[in-house]
Formats: sequence, C-alpha cells, structure tokens
Amino acid sequence: MTERGKEGMRELLFMAGRKTRTYGRMIKFEHSIFALPFALAALLLALRQSPVSLQKSLLIVVAMVGARSAAMGFNRIADATIDRKNPRTSVRELPSGRMTVKEAAIFVGASCLLFVLAALFISWTCFWCSFAVLVILLGYSFTKRFTWLCHIVLGFTIGLAPLGVWVAITGRLSWRIGLLSLALSTYIAGFDILYACQDIEFDRQEDLHSLPARFGVGTAMRVSSLLHFICFGALLSLYRVFSLSPVYFGFLIVIGVLLVIEHRLISPRDLSKIHIAFFHVNSIISVMLFAALLVEELMRHFT
Repeated sequence: MTERGKEGMRELLFMAGRKTRTYGRMIKFEHSIFALPFALAALLLALRQSPVSLQKSLLIVVAMVGARSAAMGFNRIADATIDRKNPRTSVRELPSGRMTVKEAAIFVGASCLLFVLAALFISWTCFWCSFAVLVILLGYSFTKRFTWLCHIVLGFTIGLAPLGVWVAITGRLSWRIGLLSLALSTYIAGFDILYACQDIEFDRQEDLHSLPARFGVGTAMRVSSLLHFICFGALLSLYRVFSLSPVYFGFLIVIGVLLVIEHRLISPRDLSKIHIAFFHVNSIISVMLFAALLVEELMRHFT
C-alpha cells in the first residue's frame, strides 16, 4: 500500500472512531451500567430453571444493546427541540449540530432491526414480543408531555428487561422474576426523579411534566426514597424466593447502605452532588447486585 493509501486508511479509521464516539455519547452508552447488570442478574437466576447456551446468552446481550440504543436514540430525536432550549442539554449531539436528525434516525432504525433480529434468533415468542416492547420503549419519550408519572413509565419500561431475559431462557413468565423487575423499575424511577430535580424551572416554563415540577423538590425526594425502599424490599424478597445464601444477604446490606448514601448526598437545598449520586453510587448498586448473584452461581456449581 502506498503512503497516500495508508494516510487515507488512517484518516478513514479516525473518522469512523470519532463518529462511533459521537453515537455513543448520543445514547449515553455508559448508562448501560444501570440496567444491564439487572438483566444479567436475571440470566443468572434463570439458569437455575433452564440451561442456556453461550450463543443464546450473547443474543440476549445483543438484544439488550439494540433495544436500549433504539430507545435512547429515539428519545434524543423526540426531545431535540426541547434540548436545544435547555442550557443543561443544549450541548447534546443533536441540538449542538454534531449529529443530524437523519443520522440519528438511521441509527435508531438499525438498532430496532438489531433488536428484532436478535429476538428472532432467540425464539419465535421473543420475536413477536419484540414489536410490543419497541412500542413501549419508543412511546416513553412522549410521556413527559402529558403526565408527571413519566418517571414511573420509564421505570416500568426498563423494568421489562429481567422479564424479557427470563422468557428468552425459560420460554415463560414467572412471578418470581417479577420481583427483580419491580426492583429495577423502582430503582430507575427513583433516581430519575432525583435527576429531574435539576430541570424544575425549565420544565415549568416549557409546560413539561415531571414529579419535581408538579410537587416540588421536597415531595419528589420523599417519593424517590419510597421507591428505593420498595426496590430494597424486592431485592430482599429474592433472598427467600430463590433460596439464596447469606453471601447474597451480605451484598444486599451494602446495596442498602449505598441507597441511603445516595439520598444523603442530595437535599432540597443542595443539588450540587446529584451527579455523584446519579452516576457513581447508582452504577455501584447495579454492579453489586450482579456480583452478588454471580458469586451465588459460582458457589452453586463449585461447592
């Protein structure tokens, strides 16, 4: 290859890498750390009911990535006009012009296709369910235009992940895995309410609906605390329902302490540490849950 050819290849790879990073920032790929560990935790629990191949496990992860990417990408398109007006979000890829709506739409379409195809290769049941799931995932983006329950809708939407994983592996639903879905739903809704406290004035000005904008920061934080209390109770119920060991209980105590720390970091008078609570504490909580069940699974096989 000539020097000019090598230079062209390097430039092409650089542009591809930059575009990939732009897409990753658009969908906040790093936020996968919140829900993906819960989905993988569901996979570990489902292994107690039915064996799963490496191929199916990878397909489940691919489906998760496709579904989340489609949902986040569509949300960015739906909120582009709103984000442009909000100083906090005006630097996002679409409002700032670093990405076009057409590029985002192509990305969303490809992500939807990836999700549906992964579901098809898992099972016909998952394939047919994937369309209903997509409607829910994409439809969430419009809820803050008409209801302050949008945080609960978001929690419910993401909380479908453990149910989907369970169905993918066992072929049926179970009330037991519903406890993990409840934990994920209330975990997500709880910290989404806290995060929305940053935009109270903007939401009120633009007639957007959120629980903090409707009821104030104090009430929003109390509701968030209640949701996280329910989350902890659901995780505690898993201990009995799945006959887990004291090791899981030990991890659960740490999760409980982290939830308390999250709410201690923020007060109605001081939201300055909300990013620490949102990004750092929450990511540790989800990873701790997955680690607890991974240790449980290893102990089940090797002790």
